[in-house]
Amino acid sequence: MTIAVITENYTEQQLTTFFPGEGIEWRLSGKVNEVPGAEVYIDLDFVNEPGRCGALSRLLPALIIVNAVTPTLREIGHPFVRINGWPGFLERDIHELVVPGDQTIAQRMAILYQRLGREYRILRDEPGMISPRVLSTLINEAFFTWEAQVSTKEEIDTAMRLGTNYPMGPFEWSERIGLGHIAGLLGSLSRTDSSYIPCQALLKAAGKLKYD
Repeated sequence: MTIAVITENYTEQQLTTFFPGEGIEWRLSGKVNEVPGAEVYIDLDFVNEPGRCGALSRLLPALIIVNAVTPTLREIGHPFVRINGWPGFLERDIHELVVPGDQTIAQRMAILYQRLGREYRILRDEPGMISPRVLSTLINEAFFTWEAQVSTKEEIDTAMRLGTNYPMGPFEWSERIGLGHIAGLLGSLSRTDSSYIPCQALLKAAGKLKYD
């Protein structure tokens, strides 16, 4: 099986950790059109823009998997599979996926993950899936707490690690994932639920003056 991974941020060694399995030929490239002829394409640098989506759609009927935590399949408008590819989540034994309502694609995903030796859960087509939505909310609340001068970022991180046994504190997570991703997801969620409105301190740290 040939799997092409479109990324400028990961090495083949990291990918074989994220997607273990035997008999797989990996092809890495930073551009969509440089890896023709693969059976599966995983775009870890995906952005929901017409040019990117159009280039990926021309690779169909290959299986197309995109790192699309915030945009939904309805917004993307193509029969791709969404994966939670935020930093720190691909290493997990169970991946979060959103699969189009096509039985053939679902069957192909089942075969692929059997080859990769990973488990997965199919989720509803909503912004944020599950883990990113929960984690973004925690990070947002941590910024509200810090903004109110209740405690320092370091103390909040320590309290969360020791008090809840989290592997990282919320500010550590935000640095690893990227505040732009966090702010973008919160902005998307806040369009229908005001409880997700991002903290101004978070937006400032992310370089955003307001949420969309």
